[in-house]
Amino acid sequence: MKRVLLVATCSLLLLYIQSCKTSGNDATNTFSNPLIFADVPDVDVIRVGNDYYMVSTTAHMSPGAPIMHSKDLVNWRIISYVFDTLDESPKNNLEGGNIYSRGQWASSLRYHDETFYVFFGTGNKSYLYATKDPAGKWEKKCVIDEYLHDASLLFDDNGKVYLAYGGSHIKIVEFNADLSGLNPNGLNTEVISGEPSGLLEGTHFYKHDGTYYLSLIWWPAGEIRTQLCFRSDSITGPYENKVILSDDMGYDNHGVAQGCFIDTPDGRWYAMLFQDHEAVGRVPILMPCRWVDGWPMLGDASGNVPHSMEVPVKGCDPVESNIIVSDDFDGAKIGLSWQWNHNPDNELWSLYERPGYLRLRTGKVVNNIFEARNTLTQRTAGPQCTGTIAIETSGMNDGDHAGLAAFCSEPGTIGIVKEEGQKYITMTDRGNEKGRIKIDADRVYLKMLCDFTTDDATFYYSLDDKQWLQLGGKFHMIFSMAHFTGNKFAIFNYSTASAGGFVDIDYFKFKQL
Repeated sequence: MKRVLLVATCSLLLLYIQSCKTSGNDATNTFSNPLIFADVPDVDVIRVGNDYYMVSTTAHMSPGAPIMHSKDLVNWRIISYVFDTLDESPKNNLEGGNIYSRGQWASSLRYHDETFYVFFGTGNKSYLYATKDPAGKWEKKCVIDEYLHDASLLFDDNGKVYLAYGGSHIKIVEFNADLSGLNPNGLNTEVISGEPSGLLEGTHFYKHDGTYYLSLIWWPAGEIRTQLCFRSDSITGPYENKVILSDDMGYDNHGVAQGCFIDTPDGRWYAMLFQDHEAVGRVPILMPCRWVDGWPMLGDASGNVPHSMEVPVKGCDPVESNIIVSDDFDGAKIGLSWQWNHNPDNELWSLYERPGYLRLRTGKVVNNIFEARNTLTQRTAGPQCTGTIAIETSGMNDGDHAGLAAFCSEPGTIGIVKEEGQKYITMTDRGNEKGRIKIDADRVYLKMLCDFTTDDATFYYSLDDKQWLQLGGKFHMIFSMAHFTGNKFAIFNYSTASAGGFVDIDYFKFKQL
């Protein structure tokens, strides 16, 4: 009976994580920004017929480069990942180091001749993937042994394929006709030589009505992140420029910038950019795009990003987002909302050893959570949310640590540690223990409450899933370029003494408040 009730409960808890569901009738449906109050940065969106597709950054997580689908530009579902694992070095497997703050970044998503393409760099190399089915398997087309920063693809109407990339100094290069790599005899030119001064990056490259456009972040000294656009009648320039958006929506001088332009089938234009939102991560913002004298001006008529606006495409069937979901681990495979921290060791986790549970085994002795394989993560969401797990611990060894974390470069955890045959529930703040209680139970319930109005998290435990007690004080979450991702819910199990122990996770429950 417990399992039947749990399945029903978790099915109901599958949720939208949009900050505001569309409401009202088809003529007045509206949404609120941020469009998704969670870490979905570096967005690139395209339209194919009546369907919209989006790619985002997930850095060191695996699988990587999530592909999302929408019918209305507001409600999104993850439908695939471009790759399952990255295998550039042992560090991708947390052997001899790590790839925190690297991995998949700032992907470019394009559609050409019935094929979808994604290009991204890792800080080490650059990759081009392709597929006929964006919800299916993606094929690696080429690897470039060079990191091409914040690159953007352009399939020109002359049959050539170009790539614009760089930081402040923006270059345009040309692909081989078969997309097997860059053409050594093709176009290779710098079109922006670091002016205007201040950081320029996050390139998005377009051709519209015969004009070439480069849209970039501009971060002038002492000012907010701004969206700057360059245009030219020739791909090689010269390019003139214009500020097309400078607005922080009233949030702490955090300018909305970096993103893409999208049209609707009836000819209306929008832009999707993102905003740094501290500990929750970088959140996508949807706004109008107005073509004025050949410039894509963003925001409303006053140049401000609307806090709420009408849904661009009305009359679509409602969909449930799977960007963050509850999970009872009854499926045959891990759901699309989950990502492993780095490449997983698939020999050390299972959904079938104990059906209805996720089993996590330890495979080596490590020093801390940053070195732990098979840490399973999901995004957190604002303005407030909770994540709860039920964990069974009878298989733990001495020296094992297992539980739930607010995971970033400075994590907070609540979990179970086993020492000299005795188990304790502990709360840690950046590796420092702030609370401990001795327990005898094998089944424990752990909860994390995230409040992104203050960026504080609070940890709770229960032995019966009824009476909940706080452990430790408030944990202050941060966003740091050391990981360059928002705080994640993380389910972990690692050994500091002897490998081979395991824990079973019965469920994860998510609730947005």
